[in-house]
Amino acid sequence: MSELAQTRLWTMRATFALLVCVILFFHLLPLETTPRRWVGPDLLLAFACAWSIRRPEYVPVAALAGLFLLADLLLQRPPGLWALLALLGCERLKKRARGLRDTGFASEWLSVCIVVAGVAVLYRAGLMITLVELPAFGLTLFETIMTMLFYPLVVAVTHGLMRVRKATPGDLDGSGGRI
Repeated sequence: MSELAQTRLWTMRATFALLVCVILFFHLLPLETTPRRWVGPDLLLAFACAWSIRRPEYVPVAALAGLFLLADLLLQRPPGLWALLALLGCERLKKRARGLRDTGFASEWLSVCIVVAGVAVLYRAGLMITLVELPAFGLTLFETIMTMLFYPLVVAVTHGLMRVRKATPGDLDGSGGRI
């Protein structure tokens, strides 16, 4: 039974890494040659939040840090700032995962919205402190709101297609023990 749990754990960790790589691939594709006047949601942060709440053992700290840092480097953001803030936000959600397990989706969504807004505000503040050129405030606000609004869709994909559900009290954790 424990071998099956370990296989599932590592399969889901690899699935998350593959998901991040696919998101980054489509983000880097040159689909438009002119600058856009709008920005979409940060799907990487949304999926990381969803997986952190639903199954914290599938997204360990080292994997999240490495994948967020990879995103910083590939998307030409200041290396480490967004990665650190997103990692802290996901870790906060992991600590609340057990409490959110028994509540409804509305409280989970509210918790994620608070984390996404906090990450966006702290990222902008960090850019201001380090005197890095800031993106337009409207685009930052729009991206944050879009990430919040797309979260239910991300959870639907995570729950329905990827079979990443909230842990129940009788489930096994990564080491084969009961949650």
